Amino acid sequence: MEWVDTHTHLNDAKFRGQEKDAVERARAAGVTRLINMGDTLESSERAVELAGAFDGVYAGVGIHPEEAFPMTGQDDDVLAAWTDMPHVVAIGEIGLDYYWEKDSDKRSLQQQIFIRQLDLARQLHLPVCIHDREAHGDTLAILKREGRGLSGVLHCFSGSWEMAQDLLKMGWYLGVDGPLTFKHAARLPEIVRQMPLERLLLETDAPYMAPAPMRGKQNEPAFVRFIAEKVAEIKGIPLGEVAEQTTRNAENLYGLTSD
Repeated sequence: MEWVDTHTHLNDAKFRGQEKDAVERARAAGVTRLINMGDTLESSERAVELAGAFDGVYAGVGIHPEEAFPMTGQDDDVLAAWTDMPHVVAIGEIGLDYYWEKDSDKRSLQQQIFIRQLDLARQLHLPVCIHDREAHGDTLAILKREGRGLSGVLHCFSGSWEMAQDLLKMGWYLGVDGPLTFKHAARLPEIVRQMPLERLLLETDAPYMAPAPMRGKQNEPAFVRFIAEKVAEIKGIPLGEVAEQTTRNAENLYGLTSD
């Protein structure tokens, strides 16, 4: 079976010097392709470098809400230039994160750079990877208003079934990660059960949130199968069906090629 980890961070400092080993372990586990998402200019540049260094490795470039700063036209140009590089397939990860940020002015800045990068993705004809933590209402409102004509995924989806239905009607994908396998996964398993498999993407968000039974270990792309197994269990379908459809979903959204 073939897997695609559509959201990982081998560009994170925790993988420094270990990227080759992690890619090889992923391939041994059947993960033929993976996408490193940027969260700063520096990590985006590193994601681009890794995409150039390894077959089957792709990149997203963007500014994460926790790293929000007043972007300029020059910053837009830097991100746009990277998208001309081979295997750069998305603007991401971008979005809103109110979990830590309580200051209204800083939340407003997050919204501004989120909208700015949505517009950049539209100009570049690229999909987007959306981070939404404790900001469901504003995220959905911005996507309804500013996301027209765009395609993308709500990374590590944590919203309600009602929000999921709205997003699915708009043609968006939902990404599921390690939390789906946790004992206290709350409403996510029921959302996965009800949603069409054709709109689901597998992610690890490595090196964070390792799935069961790898809890306590540093997460990595090779662990994406554990998330897939949980999807198959919840939906009552063969694991091979999950592999085939989620791989096709990743190819469709990100325009991935077979390396």
